[in-house]
Amino acid sequence: MQSEFDPVKIGIVSVSDRASSGVYEDKGLPALKDWLTRALKNPIAFEARLIPDEKEVISAALTELVDVIGCSLVLTTGGTGPALRDVTPEATLAVADKEMPGFGEQMRQISLRFVPTAILSRQCAVVRGQSLVINLPGQPKSIQETLEGLKEDGKQVVPGIFAAVPYCVDLIGGPYLETHDEVCKAFRPKSAIRQK
Repeated sequence: MQSEFDPVKIGIVSVSDRASSGVYEDKGLPALKDWLTRALKNPIAFEARLIPDEKEVISAALTELVDVIGCSLVLTTGGTGPALRDVTPEATLAVADKEMPGFGEQMRQISLRFVPTAILSRQCAVVRGQSLVINLPGQPKSIQETLEGLKEDGKQVVPGIFAAVPYCVDLIGGPYLETHDEVCKAFRPKSAIRQK
């Protein structure tokens, strides 16, 4: 049983042929690490992977992060478009116990507020064992928008997907995640909120 002082193991995976081969600097992993560090009150132990757009490599990385390392949450960035090399959703679905379609639907709704090409995104989320795996967009700005949602004048206009992540992790037997409300207010039914 994990205590509230144990670091939460979170896998972060950047899928990019060019960044993984050193052609350019990866921006996905720093963006994920920065946002999660700001959003979560829990101490975090990050497990980072920078890998090419290859289905077997992506599936193997996800399996290792969940089954061997014991990450309760894994976030991927990149490889979710319609291009021939974009295979992150297929690799994610290949290792899934359950699909969680609401995450992908909401990410596209958020992104459609900015670009009509958001409908080309194939991001998905799945549960494997006691871990939630979510495919995020590739651009750091889009990562933040989909996780955090849209705010106008300090009010939440469109909820980000991360608002539902802590409760989902509760339901699959993971650690109790707490967020900083000013970054992302997590939603739980009253019966699921732990009293201090």
